[in-house]
Amino acid sequence: MGKTQKIGTYRYRILALLMFATTINYFDRSIIGVLAPTLQKLFGWSNSDYAGIIIWFQIAYAIGMLAMGGIIDKLGTKKGYTLAIGTWSVFGMLHAIVPASFSILGFSIARFGLGIGESGNFPAAQKTVAEWFPKKDRAFATGLYNAATSVGAILAPFVVGWIVHENGKNWQIPFLITGGLSAIWVFLWFRIYNKPETHSKLTKEELDYIQSDSEIENEEKLPWNKVFLKKETWAFALAKTTDAVWWFYLFWGAKYLSLTFEVDVKNIGLPFFIIYLLADLGSIFGGYLSGYFIRKGYGINKARKITLLSCALIILPVASVAITGNKWLAIVLIGIGAAGHQAWSANIFTLVSDIFPKKAVASVTGIGGMSGAIAGIITSFLLGKALDSAGKEGFFWAFLIAGSCYLIILGLVHILIPKMTPLDNNLNHITKP
Repeated sequence: MGKTQKIGTYRYRILALLMFATTINYFDRSIIGVLAPTLQKLFGWSNSDYAGIIIWFQIAYAIGMLAMGGIIDKLGTKKGYTLAIGTWSVFGMLHAIVPASFSILGFSIARFGLGIGESGNFPAAQKTVAEWFPKKDRAFATGLYNAATSVGAILAPFVVGWIVHENGKNWQIPFLITGGLSAIWVFLWFRIYNKPETHSKLTKEELDYIQSDSEIENEEKLPWNKVFLKKETWAFALAKTTDAVWWFYLFWGAKYLSLTFEVDVKNIGLPFFIIYLLADLGSIFGGYLSGYFIRKGYGINKARKITLLSCALIILPVASVAITGNKWLAIVLIGIGAAGHQAWSANIFTLVSDIFPKKAVASVTGIGGMSGAIAGIITSFLLGKALDSAGKEGFFWAFLIAGSCYLIILGLVHILIPKMTPLDNNLNHITKP
């Protein structure tokens, strides 16, 4: 702790802003999942109608991930992040003015715009972590800002439950809240953020620490197609297909609890608090664990993969959720799955900055996010159809896949990149003399 004080802690102010932005992002994203049973009754949506609205968000997220990563690498983190949060805030607030007469179309348009904007959060945040933290600290830093996804998801049911009546009155207000929060964030971001190399408030000791285990990079831009074709990019994209599981918890969790245990909008707060508190703890611990292994002398490849294997094993019991008859046991099992996922997520995000030069981090993160969004589109479509035809029994297969897919995916990632060899400025493997 003394060493951290001596070298300075300005990088943690930047990390706090990443956590704030990610909290806003997930608060905005989670509102519709919490309100799903209420909105379905209010507007007469079927499960397939609701799935279609969610899918429009996921389509936009996939498109945006592919585009936003490159845009952020080109504009730089400061301008790129501001563009992303401004876009998602406007479309988030637009949900509130959708009239009942064309609710499906209106919500689909609003969700599409929200997805385009929100797709920029993780490429920008991960690029910021790569710029402001040495490799040995990146998984922990990622775990902290990634934990803010759960903070946003925890806040959403409490805010919605406090403001929205059981009959749906005031459903518009939660969608408007994030506009004010985003304006505060943009003000702070422009006041505080610059790249470490040019930041006037950063001490030389802290800058040296940040750059202590990174290669010096040139400013030459990398062609997007060169990044796209690397097998390391697709190993990350494969690992990110697990985003479909996280989105299943986020967008269908309230629906599952409503159908199975009759949990309504006024009672969803505590179950979501338990699930996402566990997810927060998982994110922070997962980020800490691989860093602990590195400090113990493990190579990055071994440290990250042992941690990912631990996550996959922790998640396995989720496969049994749909056959439990106890509400609180189901909630705890989902929470354990969410914790394992967030620990997994913190480490796979860090794989990008472990392997790729900083100037490619946002692009690769975007490509992986696109992969996760496409997986989410497929699962939302199939689950909506399954629930309309089979009722709540459709959740059986969803939880079975959610619990078992991580082990399979980790095996495939290891086949693609058995050794995580860093890439240089031109995306060639760095060979040690």
